[in-house]
Amino acid sequence: MSTPLLQLIDVARRFPTGERDVVVLKNINLSIDTGEIVAIVGASGSGKSTLMNILGGLDQPSAGIYRVAGVDTRELDADALARLRRERFGFIFQRYHLLPHLSAAANVEMPAVYAGSPPAARRARAEYLLARLGLAQRTGHRPGQLSGGQQQRVSIARALMNGGEIILADEPTGALDSASGQDVIRILSELNALGHTVVIVTHDEHVAAHAHRIIEMRDGEIVADRANTPVLDDVRQAVADVDAPAACTVQSSAASGVSAPPRQRASRCSARIGRFAEAFKMAWLALVSRRLRTILTMLGIIIGITSVVSIVAIGEGAKRYMLDEIASIGTNTISIYPGRDWGDSQASMIETLVPRDLSALAEQAYIDSVTPETSRSLLLRYRNIDVHALVSGVSEDYFRVRGMTFTRGVGFRAEDIRRQAPVAVIDQNTRRKLFGEHGTALGEVILVDNLPCVVIGVTAPPKSTFGDVKSLNVWLPYTTASGRLFGQRHFDSITVKVRDDQPAAVAESSLAKLLTQRHGRKDFFTYNVDDVVKTLERTGRALTLLLSLIAVISLVVGGIGVMNIMLVSVTERTREIGIRMAVGARQSDIMQQFLVEAVTVCLMGGAIGIALSFGIGSIFSLIVDEWKMVFAPAAIVIAFLCSTLTGVVFGFMPARNAARLDPIDALARD
Repeated sequence: MSTPLLQLIDVARRFPTGERDVVVLKNINLSIDTGEIVAIVGASGSGKSTLMNILGGLDQPSAGIYRVAGVDTRELDADALARLRRERFGFIFQRYHLLPHLSAAANVEMPAVYAGSPPAARRARAEYLLARLGLAQRTGHRPGQLSGGQQQRVSIARALMNGGEIILADEPTGALDSASGQDVIRILSELNALGHTVVIVTHDEHVAAHAHRIIEMRDGEIVADRANTPVLDDVRQAVADVDAPAACTVQSSAASGVSAPPRQRASRCSARIGRFAEAFKMAWLALVSRRLRTILTMLGIIIGITSVVSIVAIGEGAKRYMLDEIASIGTNTISIYPGRDWGDSQASMIETLVPRDLSALAEQAYIDSVTPETSRSLLLRYRNIDVHALVSGVSEDYFRVRGMTFTRGVGFRAEDIRRQAPVAVIDQNTRRKLFGEHGTALGEVILVDNLPCVVIGVTAPPKSTFGDVKSLNVWLPYTTASGRLFGQRHFDSITVKVRDDQPAAVAESSLAKLLTQRHGRKDFFTYNVDDVVKTLERTGRALTLLLSLIAVISLVVGGIGVMNIMLVSVTERTREIGIRMAVGARQSDIMQQFLVEAVTVCLMGGAIGIALSFGIGSIFSLIVDEWKMVFAPAAIVIAFLCSTLTGVVFGFMPARNAARLDPIDALARD
């Protein structure tokens, strides 16, 4: 004895309502063989629709066994049931259940999308099925542009998309006029003749009269199961007499094309890409159809991303500005001062920083250049102009160590140091004060205290705003300053520039050890500019992090808004979710669709936020001259990651809720 295609053994279905259960189906025993056309009839509330839902895998029995081709559905999980609906069943509903924002062809394609068929193959089959059902000129029309009969034909084509071995029709003519209803019944009968098993749920005796078997239900029980002689021949002849060419008959010559699903299957990777593309298309259509709500939803994300990116850019710009400022006074430098620390009262009596230390430091491999510095405030005189200036004795490497450049002339030479040459280098302020705005100063003789000195160079204005930009500075060879002006042999300080390939901390430790050995004790302290740079960087990072955390709050608020809107969207589109589940969508497919929608909203908001940040940066550069906002590529990448993460985190709950919907409840929702 052959195995029945569909078999129910002692199937019962109960629904909990308060303290007691309502029994809808009672001990149903039913077998349906391949190729039958069966009508299930009964009054409203008799349980026939519940029975059809169990037959189609949309619902599960509370008790009993339901087998499809010998497979017990109790052993199937949600995804396996979805596969069963995709590959074996085709649903035709009274209300058509077409998605209003998709074309007729796209509605028909839907089961093949979840089956993993290649786009070209499923599009060709959808157009073929619609053409065979008399809708060749309506493939691009949306359901709202079709009549009720045409919409039901689209529903039939969708049921046949993956083959439709078993067609379940729930009141297929209930919403149609008599002529359209006869067309639908004729199509179902002809599909049965081509080998499809057809189960029709109806309360219309005229529809049931076209079935091979009529199963009558009352109060959740089968009260009759009788054979019937179909009367379809009379209907077929009547329709053919009206308009044979226009009739939507499924011609026997096209039997193989209508009945067989697309044989070509995409690879697993291609199938996943196809489902993702479908999810993205649905997300885009949903967002575009509700433009105002989408914009308002994105607003929180836009504000959050704009805040985060702008604050990071401001922080990076401020940090670079400060580092440039420090670089302008000499980077990678270590200064050595007498005493134990700043403010040491004994420092003035320590005279151990001497020229021999200078020579010893210059010989070290880790030192690039070294210069002493001894300064006094002295009187400068040029003709009848007298001013006070800071006069410093330095070496020929001073300007290299400090990173200074010249607008006129040159710096000292080693020969100038050796012979105590009466030459001077002045800054721009001194040049303007003594020689006027347009004076060159080079070759002129100025009186430093009582020492005549020839001006050989003028330094460029410092880029840094550190220090007193109004001061007047004059530099002399340290031998000239010590021997002819100050009368002291020791230095106020020594500054070394560490080689770029040497760690500043190691160099600082080495030179401290060297000078301690030379002096016999540690009577000096060091000041490393790199420590300032590192402190500044740490402070900048901490400040940027603090401000970013504040900005993230607005991003979280925006994410909560996305979650709320997505929850509303799930509620509004419950019927759509039910339709997708009925045609074979997995829970993961539903979840992916709503996650993609949430992520799309957040990414769009993120892109707009980043664009606004660049706009703010442009405006900022017009207002502030000293420094600019710096948009690092990493910050842009992080912004997009934040947008994506926000969509995933705040879209997860709505997506999970959508995936967990019961297909029956979802389909029943208006």
